[in-house]
Amino acid sequence: MLDFVKYVDIEMLVKLLISAVLGLVIGLERELKRKPLGLKTSLVISIVSCLLTIVSIQSAYSFPQSPFAKIQMDPLRLAAQIVSGIGFLGAGVILRKEDDTISGLTTAAMVWGAAGLGIATGAGFYVEAIVGMVLLIISLELIPYFIRLIGMQKLRSKELSLRITLKNREDIGVVIQQLQEDGLMIEHVHIKDQLDGSILLELKVRAAFKKATPDIYSGVSKIDKIYLTEISG
Repeated sequence: MLDFVKYVDIEMLVKLLISAVLGLVIGLERELKRKPLGLKTSLVISIVSCLLTIVSIQSAYSFPQSPFAKIQMDPLRLAAQIVSGIGFLGAGVILRKEDDTISGLTTAAMVWGAAGLGIATGAGFYVEAIVGMVLLIISLELIPYFIRLIGMQKLRSKELSLRITLKNREDIGVVIQQLQEDGLMIEHVHIKDQLDGSILLELKVRAAFKKATPDIYSGVSKIDKIYLTEISG
């Protein structure tokens, strides 16, 4: 038992433990928001990134040098490959929806961030890794909230997609005017003729964050000229 303890590097174990805690915080933040990057994925990324960084650094100084040639090893060669390889995981969580909106970019960035925290911890930058994790959480949770409170109108609004079915093309202008009077800012309009003679109106609109999506749906559905309503966002 004493021989085993003698060969255990306590500092390396501390690095792995710190990277696990940092990865746990990142994973919990994503898990609470029901994002693709879950708790287990974040832990694996952070811990393994830390482990590979430790192996990369220790390997550069542990292997004996050749007496016939001067061989120099890069201590962070494996860490550099982590940064490149983690992009495959990040690409896997980016999704394109039917309305051409892109989701998952923040989660993909958090995949890269979890790897970065693991690398920083493995290289021995404990304080920097902890501060980086704190700044990440602040950037995701607090800063957007304050921006919505004091920022410009566009920053204090949310984007929604509306699919409205009309029976008469003459009602298009009336419906758009009514939506604007209800407080919706229209950014994009797409009009399509249906096979049954109806008109499909696809709109990208902005509404105040404080206004709940069900309330917006209820208000749009009450417009007389509208036959069918679909909302997403």
